[in-house]
Amino acid sequence: MTPLDRISPLLEKFRVRTRLFHTGPLCGVTTFAAQPGRSFLHVLRRGEMSVTHQGAGGHLERLQIDRPSLLFYPRPLEHAFHNAPTEDSDFACATLDFDGGPTHPLVRTLPPVVVLPLDEVPTLGPALDLLFAEIDNARCGSRVLADRMFEVVMIQLYRWMLGHPDELALPRGLLTGLSDERLARAFTAIHEAPGGPWTLAAMAREARMSRSSFAARFKELVGQPPADYLAEWRISVAKGLLRSGSSVTHTAAQLGYANPPAFSRAFTQRTGHSPRAWLATDAGSATDE
Repeated sequence: MTPLDRISPLLEKFRVRTRLFHTGPLCGVTTFAAQPGRSFLHVLRRGEMSVTHQGAGGHLERLQIDRPSLLFYPRPLEHAFHNAPTEDSDFACATLDFDGGPTHPLVRTLPPVVVLPLDEVPTLGPALDLLFAEIDNARCGSRVLADRMFEVVMIQLYRWMLGHPDELALPRGLLTGLSDERLARAFTAIHEAPGGPWTLAAMAREARMSRSSFAARFKELVGQPPADYLAEWRISVAKGLLRSGSSVTHTAAQLGYANPPAFSRAFTQRTGHSPRAWLATDAGSATDE
């Protein structure tokens, strides 16, 4: 049986773009400001440091990183490195831009920060070896290749998170749902074909469960009924289609709505704006950035 690919259908519709912006030592205290739609991925391959950021309730949290680790800030959160890596450390930082920003399906259910010791993910080794080889030996295309390698590291991180939801204490949401073998089959089918005729019975069949068991398990792990998730997923995909120039009529047909007015009503209910009004607002925001 072909292994279920739980990540590709998401990343094919909602890209993640990485950009290397720092390598080598940092001096003193280095602060990374929170910017709308901007995430950070840091890799410490040798050395140690402490990190501070604002925690729940507004108090300052401090993390002590005493072994090679990956630090992922999926949403805008100002953080600072103290006693930062020395010249003897292998250290690299990248920014990540997710399509949809904080509404990206793989972003909105993550904790504020993920700290992952590198020795817990053996598959990261080859990607990091190539990443730092390109960083250390500047050659034609090194910057572009380093950016792409950070994307590989990001995908490896998501693979690990899907297999270890309990260790991360993930809140209920997409990742906890994808971590369940039966629900993952339904999620993957929905993500691959959002315009399909997805009744509760159809989704339950994909999961090979009864309707009642599927609905209960889905609500338990994801925190919302299947129909609500499906509606949110379709609107998320619709935003990407509209941004790319798809008409309201074509978008409605692609996503399984009976007609454009039905799509417009669903879109307005979820976003507070009609598709055309939302697109105008979204275009204005992009111009201001």
